[in-house]
Amino acid sequence: MTFQVGEKVVYPNHGVGTIENISSRAFGAQQERFYLLRLSPNRMTVMVPFSHVEDVGLRKVTKLSEISRVLNYLAAGRPCCAHDWKDRFKENSDRMKGGSLLEIAEVFKALLIIQLAKPLSFREKKMLERARSMLVLETSVAKSLSEADAVALISRALAKSALPMPAAL
Repeated sequence: MTFQVGEKVVYPNHGVGTIENISSRAFGAQQERFYLLRLSPNRMTVMVPFSHVEDVGLRKVTKLSEISRVLNYLAAGRPCCAHDWKDRFKENSDRMKGGSLLEIAEVFKALLIIQLAKPLSFREKKMLERARSMLVLETSVAKSLSEADAVALISRALAKSALPMPAAL
């Protein structure tokens, strides 16, 4: 998959970023091309070698049709997950690394439901926060909305499942 300078992309588990530059660097006798990516949430820059784009899961921002599927899932879908927190954490970590917005929404909704029944572990709280942030950010970019409008859109979808939208930390 190739990207252009200025294009918005998703770096799984870190969020949405913008391709700022495409450059080459020499490592001994070998030349490697890189994407210079600036991540939106914290303004951090990351260099991703062309040869590792698929390994890290770098992808284009989700299409509007997929955003609709995600919102429908948040409104009606029921997640299933392991009962043991260690197994659940591993499953959720794998979903977050997978990078698909629907998988992130599955983690988000599952953790919200668990949080209503009992307190989440510290690690699960952090995962819920990261899933919320990624869901809001990618929804706002894909639909060309402000983050506040994306939060409102997601909140309305969750309300149909009688779930509250957690506040950002």
